[in-house]
Amino acid sequence: MPGRARRRHFIAATRRILRSACVAVVGCSLCEQAHALDFFGLFGSDDPPPVSATTLSYRLEVEAKTPDGKNDSDAEQMLRDASGTYRLRQEPPPDGEGLVRRLQADINPLLDALWGLGRYNAQIDLTVDGVPVSPDEAGLAAAVRRADSFRNRTVVPIKVIARLGPLFQLRNVDVDYPRDPAPQGLPRRAFALRSGDPAISADLRAAQVKLVDWFRSNGHPLAKIADVKATVDHAAAAMDLRLRVDAGPKAGIGAVTISGGDVDPRVVATHVYLREGEPYSPERLALAKTSIAKIPAIGGIRVREADKLDANGNLPVFIDLTERPRHAVGLSAKYSTVDGPGIAGYYEDRNMFGGGERLRLEASASLLQRIDGTSFTGFNNLRASDFGARFTGTFIKPGLFGTANDLLIEATAFRERVGNNDLGGYTDDTVRGTFGVIHRFSEAASLQAGLQVEQSKSQDVLGRVDVMLIGFTATGRYDTTDNPLDPTRGVRLSATVNAYPKLIGSTIDLFEARVAGSAYYALDEQADYVLAGRLAAGSLAGAPLDQIPDAHRFFAGGGGSVRGYGFNTISPMMFGQIIGGRSLIEGSAEVRVRITPTIGLVPFFDFGTASRSSLPGFNDYVGYGAGLGLRYLTPVGPIRLDVATPLNPRPGDSRYAIYVSIGQAF
Repeated sequence: MPGRARRRHFIAATRRILRSACVAVVGCSLCEQAHALDFFGLFGSDDPPPVSATTLSYRLEVEAKTPDGKNDSDAEQMLRDASGTYRLRQEPPPDGEGLVRRLQADINPLLDALWGLGRYNAQIDLTVDGVPVSPDEAGLAAAVRRADSFRNRTVVPIKVIARLGPLFQLRNVDVDYPRDPAPQGLPRRAFALRSGDPAISADLRAAQVKLVDWFRSNGHPLAKIADVKATVDHAAAAMDLRLRVDAGPKAGIGAVTISGGDVDPRVVATHVYLREGEPYSPERLALAKTSIAKIPAIGGIRVREADKLDANGNLPVFIDLTERPRHAVGLSAKYSTVDGPGIAGYYEDRNMFGGGERLRLEASASLLQRIDGTSFTGFNNLRASDFGARFTGTFIKPGLFGTANDLLIEATAFRERVGNNDLGGYTDDTVRGTFGVIHRFSEAASLQAGLQVEQSKSQDVLGRVDVMLIGFTATGRYDTTDNPLDPTRGVRLSATVNAYPKLIGSTIDLFEARVAGSAYYALDEQADYVLAGRLAAGSLAGAPLDQIPDAHRFFAGGGGSVRGYGFNTISPMMFGQIIGGRSLIEGSAEVRVRITPTIGLVPFFDFGTASRSSLPGFNDYVGYGAGLGLRYLTPVGPIRLDVATPLNPRPGDSRYAIYVSIGQAF
């Protein structure tokens, strides 16, 4: 079964399952309401508009039969997709002539759709209440009269009957190409069509595109299909296919010209790692586009290739830019059943001085869990201490002195309280400033290093901690993912090391390290099925635990950690209350399934533990969480709704948690 047919079958089966589940869980009446609302397009309705005296409402029935008399549901769906009469069923015509003309206009698109499925001997019959829509005037007039006879009585029954005929197969497949790039023959990833495969037109077109892409990826930027000859033998239900490939010369990447936008081209050039004369590679050009997109002031990026080589045998590249609005303001909200509500806003100047400099001011507020034994009963007993807040200001100057270095200045102040009345918790007030430089090694790798100063005050069951931290911070990142909010392929790696020695002014010795990685693997070419996994570990050394601020201790739990648990509530405990740990291990696994172009389902499993020892291990409580997520896929990014439950809850843990946000969990 072709890939698209498998997908349609899966979607249809999922719709049936969802409808059945709707009936089983909430009853038939609620399911009918969901059907009427057409929830995310899962419950499509074929019900025609009400009968009236001014229009002809109709119901279109589609039937596609194979030579052995069986119905082909995939062909039937393809016919519905190709039929303008079906698409316009909620907009009935005023009379029978309009309806019959609509059906006439469908004949060629319906045949094209069946040819696309490899059914080149297919025949289509269109009828209006049994009267054929024939090409002659007498036949058309009869169909019109029959349609008009239903006016103001009932809907007009229309039927599309497709006699599919045999599925054509490829008989002879011949590809003529220069042998230098593939002396041992074309690999299957370059051209997968073989004799005996179905002669499906969409597969034939896709194979040609993939063939050209293979030659381009092997250094032939001007490759093209020079000639295509497809001969259909209707008597034998077979097709002979001949392709001729003009690979063109092997070339390198030529001079890169940057134009457009308000950002200094010299700054943009520091984000382009292409070197003149290096082997041509479409992947390298795509990476250059991804790298430039990291400049917030850049909106549109178009990478164009010249249509001929330069005198050195290289292909010139042109990068055309358009700017985004210089100023931006945003507001967002989130909610979790265990962590409560929160709001956030930001202001951003994306191009302060014309060199892509970004100033971003962020503020957020949230309603905090109480840990003092009292309960929040309503707005009448709200206290100022029930609110947490965070303020951050960030300034980045990219392309410092024309190099691949970015200046970073950041200041953060926050107040948070974590925990609940059953598990205890902590309060923390911190002010932090960072001055550093980010060096970009390539499109995927960077290193940030600098000086950090922090004043932190925290309170928990171990007592009050008030420290000044002055030290060095370094973070390395490696990211080959294809989408920052919804990755389907690639890996993300990060490692952070902070050192706050007394020697340079800290009130305690504190050394911390954290590593994290995630990987994404698409099981199919369209990335409808993606496996995603994440692992993280951390360690603290230096001062005793009771002298370390809670903001630096390790905790697990929450929407970005172990779902189902409250934020930072997985921790070693003392006197029945969480105290944080000196090390951390946590991980997640997800299966991301795209059901429709806008809907995805994500079953997931998380685990995490924080330990008293500086060496990460599983000696303390390990929290396990599992659940199911719904994703509404938008051009901006997926809207995430996760429902999770702790698999081994402790007293005080909620039985379930709901998380709503934008972007995948990791």
